[in-house]
Amino acid sequence: MFDNKILVGGEWKRGTGELIKSINPANGELITEFNGASLEDVDIAVAAGKRAMYEPTWYDLKPHKRAAILNNIATLIRRDADKLAKLQMLDTGKCLSETKALVQSAADTFQYTAAALEIQEGELPPSRGDFFTMSVYEPMGVIAAITPWNSPIASDAQKIAPALAAGNAVVIKPAEWTSLVSLALARICLEAGLPKGLLSVLPGPGSVIGDKLVRHPDVKKVSFTGGTATGRHIAGIAAAKLMPVSLELGGKSPTIVFEDADIEHAINGILYGIFSSTGQSCIAGSRLFVAAKIYESFINKLVARCQALNVGLPDDSTTQVAPLVSFQHRDVVANYVEIAKKEGAKILCGGELLQGQPYDSGAFYPPTILSGLDNSAQTCQEEIFGPVLVVLPFDNEQNLIQQANDSVFGLACGLWTKDYKKALAFSQKIASGTVWINTYKQFSIATPFGGVKESGLGREKGRNSIQGYMQQKSLYWGLNEEPLIWANSRTK
Repeated sequence: MFDNKILVGGEWKRGTGELIKSINPANGELITEFNGASLEDVDIAVAAGKRAMYEPTWYDLKPHKRAAILNNIATLIRRDADKLAKLQMLDTGKCLSETKALVQSAADTFQYTAAALEIQEGELPPSRGDFFTMSVYEPMGVIAAITPWNSPIASDAQKIAPALAAGNAVVIKPAEWTSLVSLALARICLEAGLPKGLLSVLPGPGSVIGDKLVRHPDVKKVSFTGGTATGRHIAGIAAAKLMPVSLELGGKSPTIVFEDADIEHAINGILYGIFSSTGQSCIAGSRLFVAAKIYESFINKLVARCQALNVGLPDDSTTQVAPLVSFQHRDVVANYVEIAKKEGAKILCGGELLQGQPYDSGAFYPPTILSGLDNSAQTCQEEIFGPVLVVLPFDNEQNLIQQANDSVFGLACGLWTKDYKKALAFSQKIASGTVWINTYKQFSIATPFGGVKESGLGREKGRNSIQGYMQQKSLYWGLNEEPLIWANSRTK
């Protein structure tokens, strides 16, 4: 099933870097092991990408022809959907139902980007003199795309598709834990007709391979999804290079339930928002504020529903909460719950490792709800990236806005109310890149996504995603009949 090769500059080869072991987090078994990329592989991949993007077969390819390749990729992803979903399930531990959705999302991204490329236009600013002006967009160069482990194929597609549509070459640095589906996607891209050298996949440590890519003089933009600390490090290097970056970083998203909320909708949306993906989502609604007048009854219903969630193996169709991505990450999440206990948290449900099979063999952690903490507590301020929800009552809406915004993050927010005027007012006052109103964790490739504050810079998705990987150039065409007067000789 695995040939244990990586894609370097258009060639499938054995990596010359560190050994990578892919472990199935559902049972702790070894899926495969292979050598990742080395620093030399980075140089080869970037040089090959730089050459390939200026070859006439790519640089001179008309946009509709480039779009045809993207559509081919979408078609082949759908052809191999079951295989890709199972591969991502093995590598990440996610529920098979979720990995199927992520594969569909990747196909949709390539299809949408192809359509956006077909209709992309330059600009014709109005004339302000004896000249005609045009503004055109051109590729940047080699793009470094550093993707996370929680949703690899969807994240890969959101970077690869618009970067290729713009005419660039792309070097993907997937997370070590979950590289297999990125390599499988690369095979599809080549089969779809993408010229060799335009895409490389270099698994390896971010501190080594990722850092080398960011610093490489021939890398002209970095698109990164991951932790805020790493994003800040990348931004510092980019500033020294005067290189643009796109950073989609962490979150500690608030969800707010007002007195008039539809309780059934709110409970379902909140459970989905924090416990789907086993909480391993940057936009997870991990801070829940509930109006004091309904707090007790609402939380009682929420806890009962949480306790009924099915924690199980990812290939079981009844599973709602699957294992975490690794045993190491499971221990990080468990440690945060211990910190919460020391801060005075009350465990309303979960909070202890599950016993028996399959739990003893896998990186499982139960859906956990905590109460009794102040919003300033460490557990309320730091991203846990696991199935842990903190609940807090509120009785003052002005203070509520301050608490919701009292975070270094600003990625997402959820509002539950039947009052559309209140929903609009609050959505304008909440500092976040996305606000969901009476729903949560819904996405569209046509709608831009990103964060504010320490949740990131720039936006992905939407029609303008292609231009995010291009540089703008202005052209002036002289229409004057007489020469420019400045150089004319003058008589005294």
